[in-house]
Amino acid sequence: MPSRNRRVIAVVVLVPVLAALALWAFAWPASRIAPRDLPLGVAGPPSAVTQVERQLERHEGAFEIHRYADEAAARDAIEDRSVYGALVVTPEGPELLTASAAGPAVAQFLQQAVGRQSAMEGTQVRTVDVVPTPSGDPRGAVLNAAVLPLALAGIAAGAVVTLLGLRGRRAVLALLGASALVGVVAAGIAHSWLGALGGAWWTEAGVLALSTLAVSGAVAGLAALVGSAGTGIGAALVMLIGNPFSGATSAPQMLPEPAGAIGQWLPPGAGTTLLRSVSYFDGAAATGPALTLAWWAALGLGAVLLGSSLRARKTGGGPAAERRELSAVA
Repeated sequence: MPSRNRRVIAVVVLVPVLAALALWAFAWPASRIAPRDLPLGVAGPPSAVTQVERQLERHEGAFEIHRYADEAAARDAIEDRSVYGALVVTPEGPELLTASAAGPAVAQFLQQAVGRQSAMEGTQVRTVDVVPTPSGDPRGAVLNAAVLPLALAGIAAGAVVTLLGLRGRRAVLALLGASALVGVVAAGIAHSWLGALGGAWWTEAGVLALSTLAVSGAVAGLAALVGSAGTGIGAALVMLIGNPFSGATSAPQMLPEPAGAIGQWLPPGAGTTLLRSVSYFDGAAATGPALTLAWWAALGLGAVLLGSSLRARKTGGGPAAERRELSAVA
């Protein structure tokens, strides 16, 4: 069969396959959003708390219950990102503590679930938003919408570095510079202009830059090791798995398993979680996602350097090529 015919067949077959994969990756998690071991606190007198726990356990597998001594302890747990909300039994009646900054969709779900249960029992629940979203972005739409542009920026940076033929330290410097600029621009738009972020400006810029570097380093690193196919592999991993599994529009515990867990090990999910922590929770629970992004960035940049070294050895220009590269950087 002529090569042209094979290419036509490849296009005809691959495009529908990619479309089906993309539809599954985005539609499946979205159509299965529901709480799965969602961390939720309860506080109040022991006897009343026990009754509340029994009521919540009726939602089998929905909540991971954490018991606290009083309302103050429950508030601290929410602010530390240990739980997404808490149901507090008070002498005036039940009170629901939420944190819309941790995910407006989760806060809304908790209000609906607790509200329905209270209506059945003839009681009324007062809702208090302990960590609200900024007034500039009350629905959290800006942070949710930022996941895709940051992923695209990282993919574009890695692809452009590869297409321009940059290798070794020059490629690393280009990726670092591009990611830093993306972080500054993104923070300027989301924080300074739209007022959607409420943390320290330079910390947010650093998180946005690290998120971009994690993606761009992975794309460029794969391309340096396996060739042009690496760009497609990296882009597909970020766009078809990392983006829809990030839990940005809800929470990792609201996605079907194991999508939520997988998403937090990829740059889009880790970047979203870290940005929420530094923007709204004073850095609480930031260590895990920060390390995840750092590992992706370090491994990606390491792969760029390794790929350049292997290529230089294959072409027989190892030491000389390295000296030329160092002089060019200098």
